[in-house]
Amino acid sequence: PSHRGDFEGKTSFGMSVFNLSNAIMGSGILGLAYAMANTGIVLFLFLLTAVALLSSYSIHLLLKSSGIVGIRAYEQLGYRAFGTPGKLAAAIAITLQNIGAMSSYLYIVKSEVPLVIQTFLNLEEKTADWYLNGNYLVILVSVTVILPLALMKQLGYLGYASGFSLSCMVFFLISVIYKKFQIPCPLPDQGGNGTPRGELPVPCAQPPTPSQTAYTIPIMAFAFVCHPEVLPIYTELKDPSKKKMQCISNISIAVMYLMYFLAALFGYLTFYGRVESELLHTYSRVDPFDVLILCVRVAVLTAVTLTVPIVLFPVRRAIQQMLFHGKNFSWIRHVAIAVVLLTFINLLVIFAPSILGIFGMIGATSAPCLIFIFPAIFYIRIMPKDKEPLRSTPKILAACFALLGVLFMIMSLSFIIIDWATGGGRSGGSH
Repeated sequence: PSHRGDFEGKTSFGMSVFNLSNAIMGSGILGLAYAMANTGIVLFLFLLTAVALLSSYSIHLLLKSSGIVGIRAYEQLGYRAFGTPGKLAAAIAITLQNIGAMSSYLYIVKSEVPLVIQTFLNLEEKTADWYLNGNYLVILVSVTVILPLALMKQLGYLGYASGFSLSCMVFFLISVIYKKFQIPCPLPDQGGNGTPRGELPVPCAQPPTPSQTAYTIPIMAFAFVCHPEVLPIYTELKDPSKKKMQCISNISIAVMYLMYFLAALFGYLTFYGRVESELLHTYSRVDPFDVLILCVRVAVLTAVTLTVPIVLFPVRRAIQQMLFHGKNFSWIRHVAIAVVLLTFINLLVIFAPSILGIFGMIGATSAPCLIFIFPAIFYIRIMPKDKEPLRSTPKILAACFALLGVLFMIMSLSFIIIDWATGGGRSGGSH
């Protein structure tokens, strides 16, 4: 393919797996034990398997479409399929999806880092010092860690950071498994505060209510969102081929599938019905000054922080495609877009944390588009009719796939709206 862009890929197979796995692994892993408590083990395993296979199929469609036209950008595929509206739709979906993801990651940093520091200093009460103020800390982390990584010219250089980020998550997983054998199952009641607000202590096995089961489906449907990152990673791959990239995607999805399942299983088997929607908080209720859980928190925070630059790349690319299409690479623009994006997200997280609820809505619309709808309809439009007529099996499958995405979208949105109407806060904006 001669029109592949102006540079040769330099990123190795292993680094690409690290980058893609890191893109997949969001903060969602913390909510999966809660999801399992709501669905039961068997249904959870079924859903997780289905979602992993669907994500792999979706990447297959993206790679097949990009192989036909030799384009390695999601927005350009949209352009080839539907002209400018297609390009804009893809760029806007990527921007909203990933800004939502970055805000939720930085929100975790803002809310967790002060607690970690407070525990390190063994303080019972939070003081007014600047180093316990989440707003200062999130800016500090953004400027010292995220910005330098986001200024890299290519995603490939982030492979080491991604590898480190993944090893932090492996440490989280090992700790969850270890804790399962250390914490007794019926938790010793701590005189009233052992139960979260308004919930009764749940016996060790209770069938979930259908409404809660339904909630977990959107959480899980988005457990493997990495589609905006697939094509940029493909572009930078050494000796790229469709088969090689599909292999990278399948390995990344398989590794994450295993980690997700084990983390959810052991987290669930530790607390059963008492798991909170954020797993680590459940451990803190057992023992707030537990050193191991403190280290796990630091590891998860590190992993989440190191995922932000990876997620920022496709947004910067989408903005370049929308506003500066066809211009040569410029460092000034490259740096400026990153700085503006990070500033914007920091302002959101500091001044409007309640907006994160709105990102739940955005996630429920943009994620199904990126995972199900766009790859399918772009594929149907781009694949020449003489090669595959509209009634051929691959195209019919793709059409069903798009329909599935529309169903997911309607479902997620209606849950969120019902949730708002009834005043619950269960469906977090977690990614």
